[in-house]
Amino acid sequence: PLKLPPRSPNMNAYAERFVLSIKSECLDRAIPFGERHLCRMVEEYVEHYHMDRPHQGLGNLTIGGESARTDGRGAVRCVERLGSLLRSYHLVSA
Repeated sequence: PLKLPPRSPNMNAYAERFVLSIKSECLDRAIPFGERHLCRMVEEYVEHYHMDRPHQGLGNLTIGGESARTDGRGAVRCVERLGSLLRSYHLVSA
């Protein structure tokens, strides 16, 4: 591991992007009612970030590597997290 100098946010762009994403998509839209609730919100968001959200750097695939169907056939399934604060849609085979 490379130790970063203090107060240099541009040195770790991946971590800064994740912090910006979790703040704008999750923490700015809900009020945690304690430490356990905050931890649960962060766990749900991380699961959404890795499993449901497409990433531009990976060719709009998820980190898990599941390829999205693009043939237009099948039903659309909605996955809701955090009381429908975060939603993602997937094609499922009919």
